[in-house]
Amino acid sequence: MFTIVGDSYRLCDGVSRRSFLKAGAFTFGAMHFTQADIIRAEERSGRSLSGHKAVINIFLGGGPPHQDMWDIKTEAPADIKGEFKPINTKVPGIQIGECFPKIAAMADKFTFIRSVVGARGGHDAIQCMTGKDESAFRAVGGWPSMGSLISKVLGPTDPSVPPFVGLAAKTQHMPWSDCGKPGFLGVAHSAFRPEGQGMNDMKLSQINREQLYDRKSLLTSFDSMKRELDHSGAWVGADSATRKALDVLTSSKLLEALDISKEPEKVRARYGDGKPYKYQYDGSPTCNDHLLMARRLVEAGVRCVTLSYGRWDSHGKNFDLVRDHGPKLDQCVTALVEDLEARGMLDDVAVVVWGEFGRTPRINKDAGRDHWPQVSCALLAGGGMKTGQVIGSTDRLGERATSRPVTFADIHATLWHCLGLDPETFTFNDPSNRPQHLTEGKVIRELI
Repeated sequence: MFTIVGDSYRLCDGVSRRSFLKAGAFTFGAMHFTQADIIRAEERSGRSLSGHKAVINIFLGGGPPHQDMWDIKTEAPADIKGEFKPINTKVPGIQIGECFPKIAAMADKFTFIRSVVGARGGHDAIQCMTGKDESAFRAVGGWPSMGSLISKVLGPTDPSVPPFVGLAAKTQHMPWSDCGKPGFLGVAHSAFRPEGQGMNDMKLSQINREQLYDRKSLLTSFDSMKRELDHSGAWVGADSATRKALDVLTSSKLLEALDISKEPEKVRARYGDGKPYKYQYDGSPTCNDHLLMARRLVEAGVRCVTLSYGRWDSHGKNFDLVRDHGPKLDQCVTALVEDLEARGMLDDVAVVVWGEFGRTPRINKDAGRDHWPQVSCALLAGGGMKTGQVIGSTDRLGERATSRPVTFADIHATLWHCLGLDPETFTFNDPSNRPQHLTEGKVIRELI
């Protein structure tokens, strides 16, 4: 970001030059760039626009207990099957946990994957966001998250709306609020995070936004300042990127999408707010309204929205936690799918709900379940996928996948297919200019 040392100077319309320059600043990851800087970097990537399909990635940070959610083990001993009973769903022959009655009633709109394998065991979102281990391309910054790759290969649908938005609330255990890093793609393809400094700048708290709406007047004043600064070369060639930055800063489209108060009260009530926030500790709150916000963002043109929902690390009081988190998740996920369908968006928007690993079949002395990377679960909806089915199974105790193991990369491959790209043939270049596939996974054929 440019810095002017000394007293603030003012443009002819009353906007200070220092405030104007600050207005373009967004925080991406650990680096601070102006929006104009990011637009220049995006232009250099040479991306082309395409149709608007999208992904909403809901991360259940901490590791949700698969055997208390979508894979109830009725035949297991009491110290394994736990306290929950199975309930029938709308799809004959499919049963899920009793804490999810709304999902059960809409089971024809969902696919339950009971055999997710290949978890690395870390308390983070890396595999859910990238489909890869953290070691992939570490030497050059790491493998990009799906949202960052979407930004790279598909680009924005609208110059005033970022293609990738991360809604993960800040957590004490920071990896649980990871909305997906850009890796070797660089800061230009980071997520826009409305809960960070970027949102403060979007609100233009130190500037009268009405003054910025008069772009012609502002840019005329800006050109005068540019001429004063041209001796340093700082503003050579800046006009195009600056004008695009103003498109974001003065457009109401993104801000309106983030403002759920514009939704009818009955819609907000259907999603709920997830309060009171319980069992949060060092993790994410159960922000049901983030799912409503995700729908609004996609509707505004965002291609990928990621969010972190709840704190599922249930080493103790596992069943109390699921009784709290489960019905809240049940409410907002079904509201999201219903909402997408009612708006004719469900076939174009893929929804995935999952965590970094599963939990131990055996219940510990604190009525909890511990880490279990051997197998976990996922819930899928939308995206034109064939739903109303179960994929994969585990043994009687829920310890191992016994049929149709599915990897994190396979789910990523399927999401790319939903976006209209063939992950087995589509490539992009890495920092060494070598072609790379979007993922090493295979599309889950039962879903397409």
